[in-house]
This record gives sequence, structure tokens and C-alpha cells, in this order.
Amino acid sequence: MKKQPVVLVTGNDLAPQALELLKDFEVRFAGKSCTEDVLLALAKETDPVAIIVRYGRIGASIMDAAPSLKVISKHGSGIDVIDQKAAAERGIAVKAAVGANAAAVAEHAWALILACAKSVPHLNDRMREGYWDKSIHKSIELNGRTLGIVGLGEIGRRVAVTGVVLGMRVIAFDPYANAAPDGVELVNDLHDIYRNADVVSLHCPLTESNRGMLHRETLGLFKNGAILINTARGGLVDEPALAEALTNGMLYAAGLDSFAVEPMTAPHPLQQIPNAILTPHIGGVSDAAYVSMGVGAATNVLAVLGSVTADG
Repeated sequence: MKKQPVVLVTGNDLAPQALELLKDFEVRFAGKSCTEDVLLALAKETDPVAIIVRYGRIGASIMDAAPSLKVISKHGSGIDVIDQKAAAERGIAVKAAVGANAAAVAEHAWALILACAKSVPHLNDRMREGYWDKSIHKSIELNGRTLGIVGLGEIGRRVAVTGVVLGMRVIAFDPYANAAPDGVELVNDLHDIYRNADVVSLHCPLTESNRGMLHRETLGLFKNGAILINTARGGLVDEPALAEALTNGMLYAAGLDSFAVEPMTAPHPLQQIPNAILTPHIGGVSDAAYVSMGVGAATNVLAVLGSVTADG
């Protein structure tokens, strides 16, 4: 019996709908520990034709350990965890399940915006401690305030449209966007977002050109008392500078779902800052997105392998 080609999944599982699409392959799971050593050993052992990336990073050494590898498919949209230059040099396709988790991430961005503006975690803690702060607490009303969107892809557009519905002025910066949703104003200078927005929400991919773009100087351009939301990539933000801006009161709050090092190292300065609301990069992890991302990743694998077979 002919041995089935292997698809290696850097994670514990894949949606049943995705596994059905891959029924002609042997699907191997790397498990929870997706360190480079684990993935390198599995690549050498299984020589996969495809890798579906849920967790961990895929670099040149892992690619070289799998001479049959034709495609690396992201279970989601963030392909910065894949060494794209190394893949291109080896003729390996890199694909993303674009838009598969857009609704989930946009909803999570709004969960963080509202949690920050309405002090939900703080008030929840106070209630559980026996306090009733109705006479002393005032939340931030978002109606009439300015929402600044950095990156107007599928996620950013969803966040922007919700801001319009809530009565906010919405401005957006995206050098690749030719149009914006109704009620959203495109600006030509990223610094206009920083200077004018009461809430700044990041929805751009991480590249070498924008890595660490929010540092002490750029954070210093923010309106006093602004809110920062990051459901994109942790590498966009200089975390020590952000901690300083939160601690000295320059920023009202920050809602963060992405971090420079993941899992977040503990102890971490942000863990001790009460106006930093932290979630473990789960913005795109919903019941529906789990299926959409799995199906999207599997479909991309089949598309590349089908074209390779046709060409070969």
C-alpha cells in the first residue's frame, strides 16, 4: 500500500471539516510544545509535503529538514511567524487563511475597547471585594470620540464600521487602501492617528519596517488619556515604553492580545499595571473561526499541492 504524504500541523488539533479535506494525507500533530527542536525532529521524521502552522515559528532549518515540503499554510492570517525569505529561496509556497478569523478578532478588539473605556475588569474586582463605586466612578463615553484604525484590512474595516455605528468619528491609516467604509476618513499620515484619536486600534501585519513602531517618541504623540488596543502583533509595540506611558498616566488604558514574546514571560511588567487589560492572543480563537481557519489552511494546502501535481 502506498504511503500517504504527510501534512504536519503545529498544534494539537484541527477542525473536523479541515481533516475531511485532508483525508488523502496522513495528518501528524506536533502537540502543545511547538519548540524549534520539536518541530525540527518531526520534520526530519515525517518529511511533510505541507506544514499547517497553528503555533510556533517555521525557519530555514525546519524547511531544510523536510525536502518534500511544498507549502507552509498559516492557520490564520499572520505569516510573520514563517521565514518567508527562506521559503521563497527554497521554492516553498507560503499561504494565509486571509479573513478566516476577521469577525472574531474584530469582536475581541471591541471587547478590549469597551473593557478599557468602561473599566470592566477594575469594577468587577471592586465589586468582588465588597465595594459599590457608583458615586465615585465615571467611565469614558465613546460616542463623539475619535477612533483611529491602523490597518484597514478585513479586521480593521469591521472595527471601523462598528465605531461609526456607535457614533464615533473614525479615522484610518493604511497606505494600501484606496477606499474606506462609509463614515470612515482615510488620513495620509500615521501620526495624525496618534495625535487625534481617543482610541488607537492596531490591525496591521508585522513587518521589519514597522517593528517597534510604537515607542517612547511615538507614544508621546498620543492624546493625553488615550486608549491603545493591540489585537495585531506584539512586535509592533515597545512594551517597556508602553508600561511607562500607562504608569505615568499619559495613557488611560491599553487592551493587549499580542505580545513581543509569546507565551508572555512571567513575571512581566505589564502584569503589575492595573490599567493594562491582557488576554493570551485569543482574539481569533472562536468556535466559528476555529473551523474557518482550519478549512482555509487546508484549502490552501490542497490548492498548492494540486498545482504542483498538475505542473509536475
